[in-house]
Amino acid sequence: MSDKDDWLHQLRHVDSLHDLALDRPLVGDLASLDGAAGRPLHFFTPSVKCYASDEISPGHTGGWPAVSITGADCALQCDHCRARILRPMCAARTPQALWRTAERLIAQGGRGMLLTGGSNRRNTVKYDAYYSTIQRIKAAYPAFEIAVHTALVDESSANSLAQCGVDVAMLDLIGAQETIAQVYHLQRSVDDFERSLALLTATRMRVVPHIVAGLHYGKLLGEYHALDMVRRHPPAALVLVVVMPYYAPRNRPFVIPDATAIGRFFLDARRLLPALSLRLGCARPAGRTKAAIDSYAVMAGFDGIAHPTDGIVELAVRLGRRVSLAGSCCATAGALPSANSAAGFTPPLRRLIASRCGGGIASPGASFPCDAS
Repeated sequence: MSDKDDWLHQLRHVDSLHDLALDRPLVGDLASLDGAAGRPLHFFTPSVKCYASDEISPGHTGGWPAVSITGADCALQCDHCRARILRPMCAARTPQALWRTAERLIAQGGRGMLLTGGSNRRNTVKYDAYYSTIQRIKAAYPAFEIAVHTALVDESSANSLAQCGVDVAMLDLIGAQETIAQVYHLQRSVDDFERSLALLTATRMRVVPHIVAGLHYGKLLGEYHALDMVRRHPPAALVLVVVMPYYAPRNRPFVIPDATAIGRFFLDARRLLPALSLRLGCARPAGRTKAAIDSYAVMAGFDGIAHPTDGIVELAVRLGRRVSLAGSCCATAGALPSANSAAGFTPPLRRLIASRCGGGIASPGASFPCDAS
């Protein structure tokens, strides 16, 4: 039996995924990736959005909220978002409000936060008034991690973010001028995005850019150019997400991205960036499309997956991946654990992990041994 057939056979033994139709030639190409199946896989469950899973214990989600310095306001009104993503976030419209929000989160056991905000019409977020407050938070609570969605930056703003103590800088990379103009309604260039990445990677911050697959109305357009930017300016990690078409205006609709095209993009990303930590972020379409996307990410040797769909952790274990779990944002973790850890997973998964501690692929239909927890 080939690796491709074995992987598809394993998929059929995961109850939540047994009827999932994956592209057989693509699975074969993924199975041929050198070393991908042996990479550890870390799952993330931040509280930036509601999430529940049959595979993860409820007490192991949350602790990483998103905070917007503009509330739900955004001048760009990009077609894929229209500021809807900002609405459920904690609002901190003043530096004083940000300090109070951080203190409240820390008192509640929070380990960090994602700091973001709506962009102006130049795709910059005005953090200037918040630098001293960020520095105050980091001085008072050095273990509390702060990740910032930077938007486009100049040298001064990149250095200021680093100097005030930001731990992680995140930037959405766009590789097609048409997408910048039509989806973002923005008069900036692809070079502006690459320059921002270069400026951020020159600082002390951990830089984790994001590429939104399917950003051009559900179709792949500039994503491969964006991968080249990452190759030229190596960051700490790369997060790939998939556009969610739910907020688009009726006169500019998005199609749901084709899962096979996304899977092949994952394959090409791993081939182009074999040593870089690749992570699948929170945003992607729901339902069976999400299940297929998550499955391809496991097979492509991704190092992290946020908010996995049901069955994905079991699939990863059955394909020989060493798994672990954290409630943080997928962009924040530096070096990921290399050993299996059953902490945070539900009892059936803990038993499966215990049975596979030696690695390798689980036998089809394998029964779960006694709970080792």
